[in-house]
Amino acid sequence: MSNPFDLNDDDSYQQWREQKLQDYPKSLADIVVEVNDPRQLTQTERQQLAKHIAKTNMAVYAGSTGEDPDKEIVRQLGLQFGLERLDHNMCADGDAISSLEQADEEPRTGYIPYTNRPIAWHTDGYYNDLDRQIHGLLLHCVRPAAEGGMNQLLDHEIAYIMLRDENPDFIRAFEHPQAMSIPPNVVNGEELRGWARGPVFMLQDNGSLHMRYTHRKRNIEWRDDELTRQAVAFLGSIMTPDNPYYMEGTLNSGQGLICNNVLHTRTGFEKDSQRLLYRGRYFDRIKL
Repeated sequence: MSNPFDLNDDDSYQQWREQKLQDYPKSLADIVVEVNDPRQLTQTERQQLAKHIAKTNMAVYAGSTGEDPDKEIVRQLGLQFGLERLDHNMCADGDAISSLEQADEEPRTGYIPYTNRPIAWHTDGYYNDLDRQIHGLLLHCVRPAAEGGMNQLLDHEIAYIMLRDENPDFIRAFEHPQAMSIPPNVVNGEELRGWARGPVFMLQDNGSLHMRYTHRKRNIEWRDDELTRQAVAFLGSIMTPDNPYYMEGTLNSGQGLICNNVLHTRTGFEKDSQRLLYRGRYFDRIKL
């Protein structure tokens, strides 16, 4: 069976690559869909979102809910795209949906998403075990920061194309089972999570491509070989505004991002901000 992500099947790759890059959106504004209520999309609204996700692995919805803090917005929107299995990660709320806001007490104060500090390029859950990878991601904005808090985004399939076109061996390096390792998470002498080792790129049973990655410089170990170092450096060089496939934007009240866990960042924002976003992390990939 042919697969474009098989390094031994260049014909399938070239055909898929041509279709992928043809008429690829130029900016985040090109993948925004106006919706009334994200909790109950119309058929047309869902189709428009699905079209963008099929092309770019992501879409932005602009709803009419404003600063409504109803977390069912996240849950119900996710269900309409087959996102059901939420990751009950350590700092998530009791319902497994995280309230991303500046925290004033532990353990959240120790984790960057709950501060106003910038977050480097990553895919969510890169430190999870390989059988608990995050495939779907939903971000919903209740209140934006007064200044800052912008997201930068890059479709992981675009990153794959650029790496493979530069040197197919970069893909081989990133597919190695020990390509990227994250040391244990130890707090006050207690190990909360052990070593997380695995590849950067993984081919899923359904034929889709999954990526686990972090641009962090500390508390990370890359496989100690020259090819991996070159691949890491090249990947870092394409996650910039100079990349024609790079996107950026700030979510406003009632807006949200639904994606197949693409590469993303967040810029810093003002201290004591009232910024509030909800985040749903899913073990499911979006169903179109």
